[in-house]
Amino acid sequence: MSKDRPTLTVSRPLHNSELKMPAYNSIFNAEPSPTLIANFPLLPLRTKTRGPAYTLPLDAALPLSQSPDPESDSYDALDEVLSLFRANTFFRNFEIQGPADRLLIYGILFVSECLTKIKPSMSAREAQKEVQNIALDSNFAIPGDAGFPLNQMFEAPGNRQEAEALRQYLAQVRQELALRLLARIYDDGQAEKPSKWWLSFTKRKFMGKSL
Repeated sequence: MSKDRPTLTVSRPLHNSELKMPAYNSIFNAEPSPTLIANFPLLPLRTKTRGPAYTLPLDAALPLSQSPDPESDSYDALDEVLSLFRANTFFRNFEIQGPADRLLIYGILFVSECLTKIKPSMSAREAQKEVQNIALDSNFAIPGDAGFPLNQMFEAPGNRQEAEALRQYLAQVRQELALRLLARIYDDGQAEKPSKWWLSFTKRKFMGKSL
């Protein structure tokens, strides 16, 4: 599976005083013929969470707070979401170059939503409860719903069966992302307080949007 990074495009930062760097597009745009529902890709995931995604190899020795090397067959789009979250959150504009960019956008916005629920004084157990409430809530908007904030970039599923399959996939994405995010914020449960590095992005809104 090729992990060559495509040419990046420059987007406008939130403010002129912000760090000027290019917004990163997904390396998974290069994947040939991904499974799509409308224009949203159902990319493989490295996860134990039940759902429709094709499951990538798991490495029991790899801590949940770490990602495999991008050249590894186990590296997935959610590793990419977490690695690019900091850089891309600074931008209001983002040029979609392929289907995988839509999963990248959705994942970053979900991470942002989770961060708003974690307070600096929270223990890992308290944060887990708050974040899992979001991840396990089945009443979330999907592309095509009136409450979905990015309908201008995402196509609606063609029928009820496609809509349900997309909802199941996104539920799997949300649950797996929540687990990995919490592991990073609390250093695999070893930290008593959340990482200030992660919480410093609580008020950032990628593309000025929120889920």
